[in-house]
Amino acid sequence: MKSFFTTLLLIVIIVLALGFVFRDTILDDFGFGAVAEKPVIYLYPEEECEVHAGLELNGEMTVSYPAYPADGWTVTASPDGTLKDAGGRTYDSLFWEAELDADYDLSRGFCVAGTDTAAFLEQTLAVLGLSETEANAFIVYWLPRMQDNAYNLITFQSDAYTDAAELNIEPAPDTVIRVFMVWQALDKAVDIAEPTLPAAPARDGFTVVEWGGAEITG
Repeated sequence: MKSFFTTLLLIVIIVLALGFVFRDTILDDFGFGAVAEKPVIYLYPEEECEVHAGLELNGEMTVSYPAYPADGWTVTASPDGTLKDAGGRTYDSLFWEAELDADYDLSRGFCVAGTDTAAFLEQTLAVLGLSETEANAFIVYWLPRMQDNAYNLITFQSDAYTDAAELNIEPAPDTVIRVFMVWQALDKAVDIAEPTLPAAPARDGFTVVEWGGAEITG
C-alpha cells in the first residue's frame, strides 16, 4: 500500500511539472506573458503643467523609474519634454516594464536581415512618428540584440498592445503616438505578408509619445 501511494505521488508530481512546461511553451508560442521591455513615455505639453500618467495593465509591472506609485505618476512637464517630480528630480521620460498577457499578432510583419535592421528601423520609426531623438533611443536599446541575427521578424502592434496596457493621461493629450515592436530572431528568411503602416498623426497640441517592445523566444 505504501508503494502504491508513493507511485501515485510521483505520477501527480510529474503531471504537474509537465503542465507547467507545456503552459510556458504555449505562452511563448502565442506571445502571452512576454515581457514588455523598455516602454518609455515622453510628455510634451504646450506649456509647463502638472501631468498625471497612469497605466491599467493586463499583467504585472516588474520595474519602473521613477518608482510608479499606486495611483500613477504625477510630474511637472515642460514643452521640451523635461519632467520633474515633487522632490525636484528631473527625467526625460517615464520608464516601466511589465509581464503582459497580450495576444500579439505575428501573422503580418517584416522579415529583415540582421545587418539591415538599423536602416529598417530608422526608416520605419520615422513613418510611425518618432522623432530622431526618440528613434535613436529605441534603436540603441534594441539593435545590439537584433543586428547579429540572420533575420528578424519584426511587427508593430496596435490594439493587442494598447488593450493590454491602457495609458491614461490627465490633462487629456491632443496627440498620442504609441509604438510597440514585437519581434523574433530567425535562422532563415520567411515569406510573410507585409502590413501597411499607419501614417503617424501630426504632433498638434499636448503630445504624448511612448515606445517599447517585446522579444518572442522559443
